[in-house]
Order: sequence, then structure tokens, then C-alpha cells
Amino acid sequence: MTTHTHAHVSATATRIDLAQAAPKVFRALIGFDAAAREGLDPALVELIQIRASHLNHCAYCLHMHTNDARKAGESEDRLHMVAVWREARHFFTEREQAALALTEAVTLVADGGVPDDVYARAAAHFDERELAHVLSLILTINTWNRVALSTAKVSGTDQRR
Repeated sequence: MTTHTHAHVSATATRIDLAQAAPKVFRALIGFDAAAREGLDPALVELIQIRASHLNHCAYCLHMHTNDARKAGESEDRLHMVAVWREARHFFTEREQAALALTEAVTLVADGGVPDDVYARAAAHFDERELAHVLSLILTINTWNRVALSTAKVSGTDQRR
């Protein structure tokens, strides 16, 4: 049995509110996020955000994006299979699988970079503009995961308007 060494942060711990403390930075992140998802299929956007959030152990973002996916009509079956998509490939298109593989490589970039075959697979399924947006979306969700984790955001407390 593996034990986790992650420090548990209480819901009452006081951490900085990035939106309040650095509103210009926060607005820039929102703008980056909006620009990244532009022109991408909303279902694909949520799959990418869900997978990165799994890998980063970001419960706040995982809760937010699974709810967003449900609201957009995503099936419970697919939502449950995202974490094990390689073992459940029949739930996902080749294009979605390529995006999920790229999401994993970029999210875990310190573990071995982004392998040429993973990049080539994504490039075979997305034109240059789409690939740039998929990559940008992966970068934004990784940033949001880090914001949520470092500021101790509590899952289930999404207050977007």
C-alpha cells in the first residue's frame, strides 16, 4: 500500500486569493484560457482539462470540469473512463486519444519530455492551428491546477459567474 506524503490543508487555511491580490494576472490567465479553447470542440476541451486535473491531483479543477462536461452533455461512462482511457479506448475517438496522450506528456513533462511519437500522433489528428490551441489549453489547465493547488482551493466551491 502506498502512502501519500501530501500535506493536508484544512479548508479554513488562509491562502492568498490570486484574483483579488493580482487581478491583472488573473484576468490575463482568463484571457489565455479563453483564447486557448477558441475553435476547439467543447467536449475535447473538458476531456483535456479533466485528464490534466487527474494527473495533477487537483480536486478543485476536476470537480469543476466534470460538472462542466456533464452540463455540456458528456456521458457518465466517458467521464469515468478518462483516467483509464488507454484501457478503454473504445470510449474515445482516435483524435481524443491523441489529445489525451499529448495532455499526459505535457502535464508530466519533467518525467521524460514530450516524446516525438506522441507529438506526431497529435499532429496527425489536428491541423497546425488546432494543435496550437490544444497545446495552449493543456498549458492553461496545468496553470489553473497549480493556482488551485497552491492557493488551497476547496473542491465544490467553484464560484464562476
